[in-house]
Amino acid sequence: MPLSPLEHDRRYGELDQVIRAYAGQPADDTPDEPSRALTAYLRHTWHTRPWALAAAERQLREYAEHPPGRLRLRLGEFYPVPDVGLPEDGIQQWLHRLADHIRHSVEAGEVPPPAAPATHWEWHARFPELGQFLGGWFSQDMPDEFEDHDAAVADYVSGTDPHLVARLTGELHELLALGLDEPGTALALAELGMEVDPSAPYAPTGWLTHLADRLTVPRAQYGPDPT
Repeated sequence: MPLSPLEHDRRYGELDQVIRAYAGQPADDTPDEPSRALTAYLRHTWHTRPWALAAAERQLREYAEHPPGRLRLRLGEFYPVPDVGLPEDGIQQWLHRLADHIRHSVEAGEVPPPAAPATHWEWHARFPELGQFLGGWFSQDMPDEFEDHDAAVADYVSGTDPHLVARLTGELHELLALGLDEPGTALALAELGMEVDPSAPYAPTGWLTHLADRLTVPRAQYGPDPT
């Protein structure tokens, strides 16, 4: 029978997080060096959920040592590893390699230093509410749905729990604190789902600063800037 959500998370939840980190990235881990994707996973997880690394190492190794057959995959009894660009007969060795890198990182205390996110997965793992906001309110359809950028922001604020608005504000300040240049900030916005340009006359960094300032205004007072 198909896995229940609880059973899936217990057996494969952290394995799934590791594999998701490879979205759009090559699975080019070597015995000596983790890939860009795995380094991003290690960096984010060390600094947010270090206890999850042991679960990731165990789940990767158990899956590699006991790979499911085609029938059990079809019945939904096992987690199906997505296509990561490796031949089927190379998946088992690759999973063991990931587990080895994670174990080494934990046992040696080798923690990737803080840095700006390096992959699509890491951007969204680090800035989840900002990704939700930009992808939901500033997609390419935004000009058809809202009069302007302020109207889109007002719609988000009016329909979103204040705790999530506060979280978005914090993520905006965290992104600004990375000190990215304008092209880097524009790339970050694109990775997080923004498909329109910032409102005039702002460059990407200026728009984020303006947005963070606006979101600190109490909800009842939010509206067009009187100036």
